[in-house]
Amino acid sequence: MSGNPYQDDRGNKDRTITKAGGGTMDTATGTDHVMNTANAFLIGDSMTGGYGKTGPDILHDCTIAVNKGEIAVIVGPNGAGKSTAMKATFGMLHLREGSVRLDGQDITNLSPQARVAQGMGFVPQTSNIFTSMTVEENLEMGAFIRTDDFRDTMAQVYDLFPILKEKRNQAAGELSGGQRQQVAVGRALMTQPKVLLLDEPTAGVSPIVMDELFDRIIEVARTGISILMVEQNARQALEIADKGYVLVQGANAHTGTGKELLADPDVRQSFLGG
Repeated sequence: MSGNPYQDDRGNKDRTITKAGGGTMDTATGTDHVMNTANAFLIGDSMTGGYGKTGPDILHDCTIAVNKGEIAVIVGPNGAGKSTAMKATFGMLHLREGSVRLDGQDITNLSPQARVAQGMGFVPQTSNIFTSMTVEENLEMGAFIRTDDFRDTMAQVYDLFPILKEKRNQAAGELSGGQRQQVAVGRALMTQPKVLLLDEPTAGVSPIVMDELFDRIIEVARTGISILMVEQNARQALEIADKGYVLVQGANAHTGTGKELLADPDVRQSFLGG
């Protein structure tokens, strides 16, 4: 692909999780059925655990998966374990039961650093940039595991987020909230991840900035990068999601495509304001 690989058509592909090599897995109709995700690109399978080896369980038989090039969104009420489920797939908490697999490889026992080397990128909700460094220095920090010439990747990030190119010599701490999030996502993209984990990427930004960030997230997914995202703006997130997971008290409550969950009366009433 020539030019910026992150630029492509916008929209929800609305596909089910598919088998490697094509074909659709058997799934039951409705959003309460836990779909067969055995061949998903990234899967946190039947995860039970919490923070520390002696802490209480926060996740209870929770399964989260995303296929290659798709957007999966985790939504639910406050305290539902959304961010915990994502962090579990990144190796940031102890699993008493369950496993995590990336591209068919069991990575359950790998450290977060080792998972980055395997192709995972993680953008936390807060403290996700180096405020005293310039925008460009932040992006360079994202390439710390690279041994090749990363200038092409940086050019692609600047194409994706033009404002960052304009402000590349400015301290990242001087940017607006939305621009800081662009720096954080851009830095994660510098590692050339296969899957990108985003924890509340639109927290605290205006609706206009939120829409812009979602557009850019769609463009990233269209290049084949899998996106797993936790979002409080549930309705807007499900509109762009290929797959959605509603968690309640650390367990799967509803699972389906973004459109299915938006249309489900129980989900609408309980989590989307009717």
